[in-house]
Amino acid sequence: MEKVKSTFITIVASLTGFCLVAGTALALANRLTADKIEAAKAAALQEAIKKVAPEFDNDPSAEQYKVGLAEGDSLTVYPAKKGGKLVGAAVETNTKKGFGGEVRIMIGFDADHKIVNYSVLEHNETPGLGSKMEEWFRTDKGKQSVLGRDMKGGPLKVSKDGGDVDAITAATISSRAFLDAVNRAYSAYTQADANSGATAQNNN
Repeated sequence: MEKVKSTFITIVASLTGFCLVAGTALALANRLTADKIEAAKAAALQEAIKKVAPEFDNDPSAEQYKVGLAEGDSLTVYPAKKGGKLVGAAVETNTKKGFGGEVRIMIGFDADHKIVNYSVLEHNETPGLGSKMEEWFRTDKGKQSVLGRDMKGGPLKVSKDGGDVDAITAATISSRAFLDAVNRAYSAYTQADANSGATAQNNN
């Protein structure tokens, strides 16, 4: 009987030890995976900022800040500076008006309020239709491209709504959503630019 009891205790102890080791290993693996995911996200963010913002020599992500919008939410602005001077910014923007839900993009503006470039970060639009936004609005064909557009002229709209931007063929809703995200980004940029100007004046 004592032998059986001893064997049982040994088995329980072994199982407990195994569970502890396995649990620790799993937690470590999850932590490493989470760290890799975060590192990948950070790298993707840096790449998106570099792609859309005017040439800069600062660290926009280290100087990022939020700008509140009239809708009640806020967008993140990444200021681009060259030699200490603000030359534009990248703005991480979104809209929930997409055909498939939320659309997130990173878009850059220069000091003259012109669109430099954009990068679609996330969308759930229809493949082959709304998904074309990833390249459509930078294609130099007709009135598709928004690159170089002077945003001081007013919000961008598709031609069907009285604007001068050609919508993606058979994907007007997705096109409207994309432009809504752009217009929201510019709203944040103008507020950020105004605040920067006020700060500069106060420092003179």
